[in-house]
Amino acid sequence: MANATEARPIGRSSLFAIPIRLDRLVVRTSGPNRSPKRPVVSHAWRSFRNREHIFIAALAVAIGIVSRYAAIAFRSFASVIQAAGFGDMTELLATLAGTLPWWQILLTPTVGGLIIGLFVYRFLPGQRNQSVADVIEAAALHGGHMQFKTGIFAAGAAAASIGCGASVGREGPVVHLGATLSSCLAHALHLDRSATRTLLGCGVAAAVAASFNAPIAGVFFALEVVVGHYRMTAFAPVVVASVLGTAISRAHFGDFPAFTVAHINIVSFFEIPAFALLGLVSALVAIIFMASIMFTAETMEKSPLPRWAQPMLGGLAVGTIALVYPQVLGVGYEAADQALNGSLAFEIMVGLLLAKMAATALSLGSGFGGGVFSPSLVVGAMTGGAFGIIAAGVFPGHATPQGAYSIIGMGAVAGAVLGAPISTILIVFELTTSYSLTIAVMIATAISSLVTHQVLGRSFFTWQLRARGIDVSREKETHLLRATRLHEIMSHDVVLVRHDASVASVRDRLRRSSQGAAFVVDENDRLYGTLSFDDLNGDQAHAAKTARAVAQTDFDVLTVDDSLEDAIDVLNTQFADCLPVVDSEKNLRVVGAIHQRDATLAQNRLRLRAHQGR
Repeated sequence: MANATEARPIGRSSLFAIPIRLDRLVVRTSGPNRSPKRPVVSHAWRSFRNREHIFIAALAVAIGIVSRYAAIAFRSFASVIQAAGFGDMTELLATLAGTLPWWQILLTPTVGGLIIGLFVYRFLPGQRNQSVADVIEAAALHGGHMQFKTGIFAAGAAAASIGCGASVGREGPVVHLGATLSSCLAHALHLDRSATRTLLGCGVAAAVAASFNAPIAGVFFALEVVVGHYRMTAFAPVVVASVLGTAISRAHFGDFPAFTVAHINIVSFFEIPAFALLGLVSALVAIIFMASIMFTAETMEKSPLPRWAQPMLGGLAVGTIALVYPQVLGVGYEAADQALNGSLAFEIMVGLLLAKMAATALSLGSGFGGGVFSPSLVVGAMTGGAFGIIAAGVFPGHATPQGAYSIIGMGAVAGAVLGAPISTILIVFELTTSYSLTIAVMIATAISSLVTHQVLGRSFFTWQLRARGIDVSREKETHLLRATRLHEIMSHDVVLVRHDASVASVRDRLRRSSQGAAFVVDENDRLYGTLSFDDLNGDQAHAAKTARAVAQTDFDVLTVDDSLEDAIDVLNTQFADCLPVVDSEKNLRVVGAIHQRDATLAQNRLRLRAHQGR
């Protein structure tokens, strides 16, 4: 341990300094990368910006419009790639594939995989594609900041992956694209962390709502998965963006849902045990589905095959599966529609369930861009449909039609995979407008989500983050601890004594104060040591000594710019109740003190903040 006159500095360098008012826990981001100078703006603009809620709502309008048109561009690019590879832009890719020669079905995803692999290897950070997990990480740990170039390149790679037949979803990439555009707008306007996360939610809501023609589900998906809370400050702007995204989508594609669903009601609520059992089956399917993707990704990671060549191998495997089950190509909504309308046989649905899981695992695990949303819906539809046929065989004449079970399975599997049970339930409600069917979906989704959460964690996205060594809740707490500086929470009520003061006089001063320790300074007001009541107790001869003679000088020095994490480490290491805080390691002038109780209270508040997702 160093003498105070040779004090060791405690702390870590930080890219960002984030002042936090612990009474309200409001976070404002600043740092060396942000210029302290601001552009000169008009009084009217400044006044408008000061009305924060109105300002964010106005930005939500822009985000809803921009995100939706970006999604339209995404789908258009995917269609162009599909036309180049398969010869047509039709949404009915499985039907189209049935008319194509075998070599074209094999060649298109294989060559596409090679091109995409080279592109990702060259242009995307970490030589990997981006996903919803990166949006969650940005919102939770990086103040919502996302790179524009990375977002655009990732969207291009995902659209090309869908176009060449990879078994991936388009909702995830569109969510990432909308979040990227929102983040860039927030960064350009120098918005704080809270406002930036709200705008991220706006971009996500617009993307999801437009994809399914389901504005309510879009709102709750954004709040449930990205924003992390439902307070009105975020709720209102997200609603605005979601409604606008849906309106623009309907203007371009018509007022049609993502799936064509006949109006179905539950035959009897005596089927509730069957719905609960379907929830358990869906949980098992969701766990196997997610595990297969992660297993494939880990296997590819250990493979000697170059990373840029891995999507080519995955594309060849997907093409091989498509020779038997062409429904696995692309997003696969054609097969889901057939299951929802009861037009698939039991053997076909079981085969498609296994084939779609394998094709998706090979696509995402090998490095194709795309999401897991669409595949989980297709897998869920097959699971529920096959289960419904079994249920009808066990209780003939008393079971709900197979299509209803497909819808229930779709919600149960997707809710478990995405970690967004509320959103998936609402998607089903907006697709069917059936109250009784929605209740069945609620039962199955709640059970599947609970079981999956207990086995694997909250969702596929959090599992992806953990595979990278990121625990969002813990990382967020650590980030907040490191971002909190001691000058924000230290006490300014300290007892300073000169080094030549007598022990008796120091003892009297401490008795008259509320402090448990005094800090000894030299003739230049530099910190020399500390004194507690235990140091001051002694015989009469001891009382005649000077503070310098009995002061403790074996301690670490904390500065005003050290973090709360540093202070907690030092307090716990030295078993100290209080430590001095100096202005700098050079001057060593005491400006305050950090008490164990204050550090613990601040840590608990930040821990609560992290777990509440704020």
